[in-house]
Amino acid sequence: MDRSSDVAAFLDEVKRRAPAVGAGERGRLVFALDATMSRQPTWDMAMRLQADMFREAGTLAGLEVQLVYYRGLGECRASRWVSEAASLERLMTSIDCRGGHTQIARVLRHAGQESERGRVHALAFVGDAMEESLDDLCAAAGPLALRGVPAFLFQEGSDPVAEQAFREVARLTRGAYCRFGPGAAAELRALLQAVAAFASGGRRALTALADREGRGARLLLEQMRAP
Repeated sequence: MDRSSDVAAFLDEVKRRAPAVGAGERGRLVFALDATMSRQPTWDMAMRLQADMFREAGTLAGLEVQLVYYRGLGECRASRWVSEAASLERLMTSIDCRGGHTQIARVLRHAGQESERGRVHALAFVGDAMEESLDDLCAAAGPLALRGVPAFLFQEGSDPVAEQAFREVARLTRGAYCRFGPGAAAELRALLQAVAAFASGGRRALTALADREGRGARLLLEQMRAP
């Protein structure tokens, strides 16, 4: 199956599940990025595409996003929760990429802690590498699985170690995994819009997005098939 088919299948599966977004409740999405030096091109691309993510959510029940990133020698930070594309853009433009190792387990633990403080409807992570213990990542994903927070992991490139880890975390949390090509803005845009729809409006919103755009929403849905 080629990448376009992967994306299409990924978006298809998400509509089979819906987060528990109550009446009058805003969806909450932890949006995490690897900001080590190899991620610079994708960081710039994601900064441009996040407006589309908010735009899609704006047509639904609304969305609050918390930006999480890691870089350098052990730096891992989380922003406040924001509900406007402009606010998220200001946060992202203040950050530059720096060399360092991955800290995916810290991202997963942080998302778990946030879900203890208040409902989190999804975690989205964009990265290209994994340099940690897979067992540690699985342990860190446990609280997300217990609290019903699906993790959507988007891999740029084809590193097999990262793919194995990302797929396993997605499986454990009943989320989804997808790989996109370097610089593939259209693919990443479709995936982020689908996650925003899922986090803010559930199955109905995702189905509507699939009907309009097709490509983004179908791939998520297929992968989130109940085990």
